[in-house]
Amino acid sequence: MKPEMLCQRSDLPLRMMITSAGRRVGLLNSFRNSAAELGLPLEILACDCNVAMSSACHEADLRFAVPPASDPSYVEALLDICRTHGVALLVPTIDPELQPLADADQRFAEIGTYVSVSAPALVAIARDKLETARFLAAVDVSAPRSATPQDILDEPEGWAWPLLAKPSHGSSGRAVQRVVDLDAVRHLPTDEDFVVQEFLEGREHTVNLYFDRCGHMRCAIPHERLQIRSGEVEKGITCHVPALEEIAEKLARALPSPRGALCFQAMVRADGSASVFEINARFGGGYPLAHRAGGHFTRWLLEEVSGRTASANNGWQEGVLMLRYDAAFFVTP
Repeated sequence: MKPEMLCQRSDLPLRMMITSAGRRVGLLNSFRNSAAELGLPLEILACDCNVAMSSACHEADLRFAVPPASDPSYVEALLDICRTHGVALLVPTIDPELQPLADADQRFAEIGTYVSVSAPALVAIARDKLETARFLAAVDVSAPRSATPQDILDEPEGWAWPLLAKPSHGSSGRAVQRVVDLDAVRHLPTDEDFVVQEFLEGREHTVNLYFDRCGHMRCAIPHERLQIRSGEVEKGITCHVPALEEIAEKLARALPSPRGALCFQAMVRADGSASVFEINARFGGGYPLAHRAGGHFTRWLLEEVSGRTASANNGWQEGVLMLRYDAAFFVTP
């Protein structure tokens, strides 16, 4: 997208849309707060396949019901909304929508909408856990030994049990399970593809990354996942981990055309070494912790699409502790 397409008149609000908004009120408010800091008038649109049950949609300025991300008409529905309402920035939030949106990036650019998504090749790597493991091995980043269930059944020698099985395209810890022997591998679900991996020991961490529109990494913030609920960090603390920061630099050089917010997850062993087991080509669930520590990805995205001077930097604060709690959004009849 040409830079001049991203600038709007200063007297008009910039319109952005958060897709698959669900309960991402925290992300929505991060954008609102960043816009206020910039003195930027902002209207936030949100869409979901179930608007009535989405707290983020109720919190947004405008809300739209759209088909599920897996529906062939999903991209057309988003294009129509962006065209009609002059959306300058579109921010996807869930894995299933990343590939269709990355593939349609140029179509959105033609109507003046910047989609904060990485190149299709990167999304394809991140969306398939077996491909992720192969990519990491190819760029000399430590990763768990991985294989399909059939590969293990055909050649079971050399595996140290128990192993970890997970859907190849899963997220949020869905259907992750320990398998203790070959019989357990044989009985894995067959309605979707699974990957089986070496079981990693250590302390689980996430590293939130921000890449500018030119694909340069501007920020990398590790945090330890102290407590997890439903696959998402509930308690976490930012920390400098040399092995993870080195991996971040290596990935920044190797990933094909990264853009916007990404994150990766890794286990850090007692000796300080680390192995990466997942890459997410989107805002991670623990982004609010990175934001609080100084990684203002939402501000930096707004700066890019509004033509403001970029302030992205890696000056984040160590030791910021996040303790999540449940909150409620009430809809009156």
